[in-house]
Amino acid sequence: MARMIYQLRIALDGVDPLVWRRVLVPGGFTLDRLHRVIQYAMGWRDRHLHVFDIDGVQYGVPDPDGLLEVRDELDTRLDAVALKGTRLRYTYDFGDWWEHEIAVEDVVPADPDTRYPMCTGGERACPPDDVGGPEGYRDFLSAYADPAHPDHAAMRAWLGHDFDPSFFDPSPPTTLLRRMT
Repeated sequence: MARMIYQLRIALDGVDPLVWRRVLVPGGFTLDRLHRVIQYAMGWRDRHLHVFDIDGVQYGVPDPDGLLEVRDELDTRLDAVALKGTRLRYTYDFGDWWEHEIAVEDVVPADPDTRYPMCTGGERACPPDDVGGPEGYRDFLSAYADPAHPDHAAMRAWLGHDFDPSFFDPSPPTTLLRRMT
């Protein structure tokens, strides 16, 4: 049987205009590997907890204290919980509460001449980690873009590098994703 590739569209909730990515991943990837795909594709730095919600069942890293009941994402393959048309939820950073909708757009046989996973498209830069969720990101963008804003210098110093919220290039995430295999 041919290896199946899942075409996923990952959209970040609560941000306008929309930040999204399209990725191609093997269906045999476990959810912990899908977590890393999302982190690389979106531009997150994997500094916080996360959880998948699939049909009301939560998957993630088991909590040794038992405070968060989740099924172990290491034991669950994407192709065991999703088909074409499935919508999954992914939450990253329980403080900032970044919610993502992941739509399985297609499931196709792997091209033997293509290396997976890969990022094939998307729009807009991902918000920086620890910016304060969707509301904090709106405040950040306002201050960052306006030299007259009282927090402009502080936001630029906090971020430490240039930031263009409208820019996205799928090549760097694909390079990172290829290192996963």
